[in-house]
Amino acid sequence: MEPSARELLVDREGAVAVLTINRPTVLNALNSRVLALLREQVIALATDSSVGAVVIQGAGEKAFSAGADIDELASRDAAQAHRLLLSGQDVMRHVELSAKPVVAAVHGWALGGGLELALSCSFIIASTEARFGLPEVGLGLMPGYGGTQRLPRAIGRQNALRLTLTGKPVDARRAYELGILSEPPVPPADLHRVALEAATIIASNGPRAVQLILEASRAVEQPSGGLAHEAALGGIAIGSAEGKEGIAAFLEKRRPNFEESDERH
Repeated sequence: MEPSARELLVDREGAVAVLTINRPTVLNALNSRVLALLREQVIALATDSSVGAVVIQGAGEKAFSAGADIDELASRDAAQAHRLLLSGQDVMRHVELSAKPVVAAVHGWALGGGLELALSCSFIIASTEARFGLPEVGLGLMPGYGGTQRLPRAIGRQNALRLTLTGKPVDARRAYELGILSEPPVPPADLHRVALEAATIIASNGPRAVQLILEASRAVEQPSGGLAHEAALGGIAIGSAEGKEGIAAFLEKRRPNFEESDERH
């Protein structure tokens, strides 16, 4: 393993590649380095004939990923944030469009970009301790890695708006009821085994058939226009006074004061 790649661990279990986001001290936040490593690995694995499926998980007991690295957003203006969001969306699209099925194994928090990454996967398996949410609105921000597009496709517009407009997370049972999960949540001790079993079954099937099924399933989903609009709006949110106040409050561990940064008038 290259020392520079320790933030994303790459392992093999038979024909299944396991990618582990390895930043547990910051709840596996998705900084630019991790996103670049994810993109690199997903592209490489897509053309590796010895790999039949991929599992993405988070290191530690607390989080799959708690989302984007807020420290990286703090100094961005709207244009810089727009470029960052487009880059993040590109990673999610590579996951979503990979020729190899990608299974998200979620334990603990999957928030913001973490949930957006999970939604980009072929399907999600979660433990009973998992929690899912898009809390950006509480910081005066909005989802920017595809959440406003993929979540409504997964659970319907009204349910998606309830999650994105309130920012409140849901537990694993509710996530299953809504349709975020592909099956009921499993005990934490069983999560890796269940995800690996599902990926192994897929890897044992005809690789060309698997690829064609993935391709056919995507034919009805053409979100690129919506993604571009989302990135533009997300950049505006991060570069706004409201967004800056929300980010500063997060870093300073206080409640944001949006009244002083009100830009509606």
